[in-house]
Amino acid sequence: MRPVTVSTEVPYPPERVHDFLEVMAHHERFTDHYLTDWRYSGPSRGFGARATVTAALGGTRTDVGIEVINSEPPHRIVEHNVSAGGRRQAHGIYTIAPLPDGAGSRVSFTYTWLCAPLPERLLAPVVRAAMRRANHTVMRRLAAELARYEGEADGAGATPPDRRP
Repeated sequence: MRPVTVSTEVPYPPERVHDFLEVMAHHERFTDHYLTDWRYSGPSRGFGARATVTAALGGTRTDVGIEVINSEPPHRIVEHNVSAGGRRQAHGIYTIAPLPDGAGSRVSFTYTWLCAPLPERLLAPVVRAAMRRANHTVMRRLAAELARYEGEADGAGATPPDRRP
């Protein structure tokens, strides 16, 4: 199946965006419209950070294991996802690039299926459209959560602690 990519622009430098995205627990803040019941393991941030979530998309619910397998500050984070009893495997890749005018960053998320169950492959256009819609919402919510996070940092005079919920 072809990958799905969505993007947003935010008024923060790549270092700040990467710092926020590298904390696994922060992802719950902007994905909880379709990823729920977050359970964390491993380090709280960076390589080896893990979560198991329940995904509700397209009328189905399934547990998904997510693990950060690569983090290249401040430009890239790669997650490996496993679900459907191992029949669905994918990579979620966050790419963070400075805007040409230096006034922020462009954040892109690409979901790439490595393997998928036969029914999903047969319905690939529908599955990709559902994933694109869900991830467009993720990007809008990510921008809002970054603004909230940066506001917390400005109000407290320091970066908010990396606490798990």
